[in-house]
Amino acid sequence: MDYFDLFVAKLTGFWNYFLGEMARPAWDNYYYWFIGISLFFFLLEILAPWRKKQDRFRKDFWLDTFYMFFNIIILSLIGYNAAADVFSIAFNDFLAWAFGIQNLVAVQINNLPVWIQLLLMLIIADFIGYWIHRLLHKIPFLWEFHKVHHSVREMGFAAHLRYHWMENVVYNTLRYIPMAMIGFGIDDFLIIHIFNLGWGHFNHANFTIPLGPFKYLMNNPEMHIWHHAKDIPEGMSGVNFGLTLSIWDYIFGTNYIPYDGRDIELGFENVEEFPENFTTQQINGIFRKHQ
Repeated sequence: MDYFDLFVAKLTGFWNYFLGEMARPAWDNYYYWFIGISLFFFLLEILAPWRKKQDRFRKDFWLDTFYMFFNIIILSLIGYNAAADVFSIAFNDFLAWAFGIQNLVAVQINNLPVWIQLLLMLIIADFIGYWIHRLLHKIPFLWEFHKVHHSVREMGFAAHLRYHWMENVVYNTLRYIPMAMIGFGIDDFLIIHIFNLGWGHFNHANFTIPLGPFKYLMNNPEMHIWHHAKDIPEGMSGVNFGLTLSIWDYIFGTNYIPYDGRDIELGFENVEEFPENFTTQQINGIFRKHQ
């Protein structure tokens, strides 16, 4: 198989798909959901800010806004989605050639009710994401990429999508096999992607609402702010690693909310020396290692 021609075909197909979606406002259009959810949380931050001393257009607001569009749209337009599709096909071809494995699916769930499939995908993907997130903090090489996300000094919904493009590679590569083995594709179930997008915005927003006992199940701003705290407990690489669900932190002992963290200092040691613009942040960890 000519993988380069396949990549070109996939990239062309995505371009045509994107242009078609932009001309098609509809309830099942992910891009319009992305824009609508972002505007919704921006409005909440204006009307009911949690950190009332923080400016409406906080530090790095526009940088984070660019990151949102780069990681959701631009990265795919310049080839990430096409490369990921070609990688999955090449990987499956390798498994077939080397081991005779024609199908990775080990557990067939297609016959289950859709709501159970949705719930399973949410739980399993989030469980895998929790452990990948811990790796991003634990392994020095990966932490250099994850520093981009933790360089946020003032929290807001747009900070959710400030992350290095290599994080896409790490997450999608490490979760590909376990998700494929239970019959889930990375792009399955639009509703799960929309839900995770909205909840991720909420976790980072300058806005909060009390969740009561649900705080032990669902991540939230009052918990996630401590994940971004500059000072973390000694001997730990991080705390509160849950993405959408908080339950993993309570199960595996990484939960940490010592007091109301609304106004705590964010970042990491020497964060003030970290690159402050998009280009230099993107080469951090690749062409240079920040000290």
